[in-house]
Order: sequence, then structure tokens, then C-alpha cells
Amino acid sequence: MTAESIKNKQKRMQSILETLKTEYPDSKCSLHYDSPFQLLVATILSAQCTDERVNKVTRDLFKKNPTVQLMSKMSREEIAGKIYSTGFYNNKSKSIKHLCEVLLEVHDGEVPQTLKELVKLPGTGRKTANVILGNAFGIPGLVVDTHVIRISNLLKFVNIKNPVKIEMELMNIVPKEDWTLFTHLIIDHGRAVCIANRPKCNECKIRFYCPSSNIK
Repeated sequence: MTAESIKNKQKRMQSILETLKTEYPDSKCSLHYDSPFQLLVATILSAQCTDERVNKVTRDLFKKNPTVQLMSKMSREEIAGKIYSTGFYNNKSKSIKHLCEVLLEVHDGEVPQTLKELVKLPGTGRKTANVILGNAFGIPGLVVDTHVIRISNLLKFVNIKNPVKIEMELMNIVPKEDWTLFTHLIIDHGRAVCIANRPKCNECKIRFYCPSSNIK
């Protein structure tokens, strides 16, 4: 089979984006936050945990400790107790405590606005950094989570599982102005229709652009 050209992938992606934007007009980050710092903490907590659970935990956590200055006064044990139900609370509490210290000591309490600086923060990998850039600062960031890995492979835009390599390839296919929204649209579609191991291809509005669809 002849490999699909970048130009054709871009054209197919445009059709998919237009369809998904119509299907999920309110698509956005599902984590609740009022500042870049809060989103950063919430994203750290979201590892191996549902956004719904994270939002329940942060509702209480942020109510009493909304800023890095206030949260930095909490002990690691206190943070662990507050975030216990998100799982991996020991590692997460260490990351959050260290994060507060670094933000105050190195960045004057502000969350940096570049990928290079963000990935140096405790508990902050490339995926988390892109979440912050796109949602807190409006700087295009293409987040590759499990939904994006799975669905971008099903759509045959990529044929790899490595998140960084997928990000690099998708950056050439997805219009830059849609990088942030793309992830939210794919997550919404993955949760509602293209469900892992039991996709609802008969209900999928992008099946005509999907080489893996069993219904055309």
C-alpha cells in the first residue's frame, strides 16, 4: 500500500477536525482551575487518576491553599493526606512540595511559560508542559495522552506508540491554531464513541475518514 502523503493527511485531518468541532462544541480541559499553578498541580494529580476524582480533591485543596505561597506552607504529609484518593499520593505529594519550592526559589512564584522551563519543574513532563502552555497561557501545545496515542494510530496518522514521536508527527498534520483543542476533541471522542476495545463505529461521525472503521 502506498504511504499517504502529508498533504493528504492534512486534508483528512481538516475534515476530522471540522466534524469533531461540530460534535463537541464545548470541548475543553476537564480539570478545574483558576490559575496556571492550580492547573499544574491538578495535572500532576491526574496521572493514573480520573479528572472527576482530581476535581473533587482539588476543590478542597485549592479552597484552602489556592496559591503556591500558601501551598508551600503545607508539609508533604499534609499534602499527601489531602490527595490520598488520587493514588500514588507519596510520589505526587513529593512532586507538589518540591514544585512549590522551585517555583518560589527560581521563578518568583510564577509558572514559567516556555516548554524548556516547564519540563524542568518537578513532576512536569512534556505532556504536562503542553497542557499548561495550551490551556493556561493560550500558547499552542499538542498533548499526547492515551486517547491521542490510540486514536491517532487508528486513524493511521501515525504508526508508533512513542508519545514524543507522535507529537512531532501530528504537529505537521494538525493546524497549529488547533493543537490545544485537538487533544480535547480526541479525548471527548475517545470517551463517548471511539472507546478502547469497544468502539461504536456505527455511531462515529468521522468513520468516513478512518481507515480502521468497520463501517463506511
